[in-house]
Amino acid sequence: MVDNMSKRGFDPLTYRFEDQLPDHGSVTEVADGVYWACMPMWGRLNHINVWILKDYDGWTIVDTGLNREDVQDCWRSIFQNHLDGKPVRRVIATHLHSDHTGNAGWICQEWDAELWMSRSDFFMCKVMAADGPSDVPEDAIKFYRRAGFDEARLDRYRERFGQFGANIWELPAGYRRIQEGQYIDIGGREWRAVIGHGHAPEHVCLYCPELKVIIGGDQILPKITPNVSVNPSEPLANPLRDFINSCQRFREVLPPDLLVLPAHESLYEGVHERLTALIDWHEVAIEKLYDLCSEPKRAVDVFPALFKSKITDSSFFPATGEAIAHLHCAQERRMLTVEEDDKGVAWWRQA
Repeated sequence: MVDNMSKRGFDPLTYRFEDQLPDHGSVTEVADGVYWACMPMWGRLNHINVWILKDYDGWTIVDTGLNREDVQDCWRSIFQNHLDGKPVRRVIATHLHSDHTGNAGWICQEWDAELWMSRSDFFMCKVMAADGPSDVPEDAIKFYRRAGFDEARLDRYRERFGQFGANIWELPAGYRRIQEGQYIDIGGREWRAVIGHGHAPEHVCLYCPELKVIIGGDQILPKITPNVSVNPSEPLANPLRDFINSCQRFREVLPPDLLVLPAHESLYEGVHERLTALIDWHEVAIEKLYDLCSEPKRAVDVFPALFKSKITDSSFFPATGEAIAHLHCAQERRMLTVEEDDKGVAWWRQA
């Protein structure tokens, strides 16, 4: 994820509830029947925002945090002190990533609740969580070697492989599918599913016209751009095209006067301005990438066109995926061309 707001002199967004950040295990009401809770994480993004919606005879939870004991302790406190003795009836995961799905299976098990997700994200999450440390596919090694990884970096990938499932409680065998445009009745209010692409296969955002609220997940974050990556599972994909198209479509179908409830950082108003800024940031990044490739470059060589901060060991893999996403988008626009050397390394240059 890239911080693309910190260097700007003017921020068009209006932030809400900044002085009401809920303590872990507590909640803040941000709209009628919509409650905000924070679950701890590690790193620069030190928490994830999750949402608890009042339903007819219970509650609907949207996103769940990582599968960790301290996060489950927070949920236990909420269950005991903030649900008015009513059960959790439904868990909605906006997308497959572990900070969103980590405790979905646990909460569903605790309350005999239904899991609701998009189809692509449910099954991809299942597949990724099933990978073990010994399951490293050779074509994934080839993918990262093509991007410019040396042997030490490939060994690091082998060591990391199979860790995704450690942060996710086993999901239920069955689920309820969420599709684009679907209306979900939650406590007598209609919430429309608006599906975004690029950060995840089918990222569910939930828009309530009556409340003028949208639960945005990672799709429309206020200050950072969500990671948009190409991964070994779909090595020739163009997720950045999909992400930009989603931002354009969201701008067309959503009204401008919404309170955005993002998965990270502050709640805000100014969704159209933010969608425009996300598009503009990636368009500028593609232009910088084009200029940088006046001489042939590998994917791992183009980080300066995309990131202001230094890429560390922990961020090297998502940074590589994001670099490849921008290269593929520029290639589809016929701005760049690529050739492989005799070692299978891809070199990108201006077309």
